[in-house]
Amino acid sequence: MSNIKKVSPLEAYKVLQNDAQAVLIDTRTDVEFYFVGHPIGAVNVPLKSPPTWDVFANFVEQVEKNLPSKSTPVVLMCRSGVRSMEAAKLLEEAGYQSLYNVEEGFEGDKDGHNHRGTLGGWRFHKLPWQQS
Repeated sequence: MSNIKKVSPLEAYKVLQNDAQAVLIDTRTDVEFYFVGHPIGAVNVPLKSPPTWDVFANFVEQVEKNLPSKSTPVVLMCRSGVRSMEAAKLLEEAGYQSLYNVEEGFEGDKDGHNHRGTLGGWRFHKLPWQQS
């Protein structure tokens, strides 16, 4: 049985509000995190980087620097929920026990005009966020 729970942005926000130990890890690139925006309080630990989009070999190690234990609730987010699910699986393999993947991510899926942010995502739901 998987330790990964799929949650909406609103459900993720509730987890973070109700559990002071929970940590929000944003797995997007630094550029996405700082310039597109990010949830207030999120920790940026990129999973991949262009141009190759290979997973960083030290991703789990970098996440571990931000968590007190493997039982800490970890909420994972990316642009639309795909990279963060990949990250959640890596953390599950590493022994993390309480994982949440934000399915809509920060920006959500593309609409009929190829725009993000109109169908779902953290920003779409008007949850707290900021740009650098």
